[in-house]
Amino acid sequence: MSLWTSAAIAAATGGTASGDFTTTGVTFDSREVGPGDLFVAMTGAATDGHRFLDQAFARGAAGALVSQPSAHPHVLVPDTIAALENLARAARARTAAKIIGVTGSVGKTGTKEALYAALERGARARTHRSVKSYNNHTGVPLSLARMPAETRFGVFEMGMNHAGELAHLTTLVRPHVAIITTIAPAHTEFFRDESAIADAKGEIFQGLEPGGVAIVPYDSPHRDRLIAAATPYAARIVTFGLDKGADVRAIETMRTESGGTFVTAVVGARELSFTISQPGQHWVSNSLAVLAAVDAVGGDLALAGLALAELGGLAGRGARFTVPVGAGQALVIDESYNANPSSMRATLAVLAAEPAKRKIVVLGEMRELGDGSDAYHAGLAEPVLAAGVEAGILVGERARPLLNALEGKGDFVHVADAAAARASLSTMLAPGDAVLIKGSNGVGLAAVVAGLRSGEH
Repeated sequence: MSLWTSAAIAAATGGTASGDFTTTGVTFDSREVGPGDLFVAMTGAATDGHRFLDQAFARGAAGALVSQPSAHPHVLVPDTIAALENLARAARARTAAKIIGVTGSVGKTGTKEALYAALERGARARTHRSVKSYNNHTGVPLSLARMPAETRFGVFEMGMNHAGELAHLTTLVRPHVAIITTIAPAHTEFFRDESAIADAKGEIFQGLEPGGVAIVPYDSPHRDRLIAAATPYAARIVTFGLDKGADVRAIETMRTESGGTFVTAVVGARELSFTISQPGQHWVSNSLAVLAAVDAVGGDLALAGLALAELGGLAGRGARFTVPVGAGQALVIDESYNANPSSMRATLAVLAAEPAKRKIVVLGEMRELGDGSDAYHAGLAEPVLAAGVEAGILVGERARPLLNALEGKGDFVHVADAAAARASLSTMLAPGDAVLIKGSNGVGLAAVVAGLRSGEH
């Protein structure tokens, strides 16, 4: 299916096409180019995408967006980053899809994926979402540029680590529905306190389309602040949570044998019972946000419930697998993509519910926490011990305060990096263990997970 013609790209970006070509996808990573893709040659401090044009076309690119002359089929523009944004604006302008924007300190990627699955059930091949965690100043425009004109529902994740970033991204996405999953200490190095984080997340409402809906966590201590941020822009504000005052709320929850949760929820005047396959109380909250959004765009709530029951674990965000160890096996919970104090506590609570012979953690340092970093790390000792963890590997210099807080309370060691963690874990694992792996993305604990998956342990 055609996504962009060279003429449409040139019209959207103000560029000049070298000739006629048609593309079926868009990417700015030459390693991800597939047949028919438009390759955007991004220029930055670290590298220049123009260096990889030959590689991109060898992999099947149909055309390129460039700011330098090229012998390959292309559209020439002054600035490829600005051109990608303009292509994103054109993609947004040409569709009649209902658009949902998702942000939050914790849970935005999982909520985005669950929402996509819920809407895709009733609109197969006509539901679009941002992939991976493409949620920043380049990822959001890329995700928009990839959206087909015939899309019925579009779900876009938006992230930030500084004030003002969401205000820009939301004007590109222009959501009909904007969700804030939760507010928690994340990127606190760049904010004076959690209220400032709430204000920055609240910028998502500034891009709401006329008649738009704001979806706000009722149980958050920042609820009223978020409602105030939404009020000038939203035609309707919907709250979700466990408290009886929430518009979309869980009135009963029960853990299932498989580790998920059976939920009975109220959505406005309706009652719905469904199962969430993903373990943890935080997923109950995520599911309520999903139901609120599905309802807001006129989706099918019953199909949404089925999708939540069948949602698989996301790599780096709760995926589970077993590995052979000796004469038995061990369970691995992969939360390696990122971490902050709130998400650490949530996933430790999930580990607590595991019926394992022994519980182990590989916890990487949490970054961008500013002056509160030592206290945040030391504060994880309580949930680590409450989860019944007997042994662990703490990775990175910032994790030392946690090691000190756990001294004498189990078999905990400190290592410098992911490679050392991988080596240490190989000597620690035993049959019947459950191991949780979680840390900030920059620590690189995904390599530990990859080693376990490949059998190198």
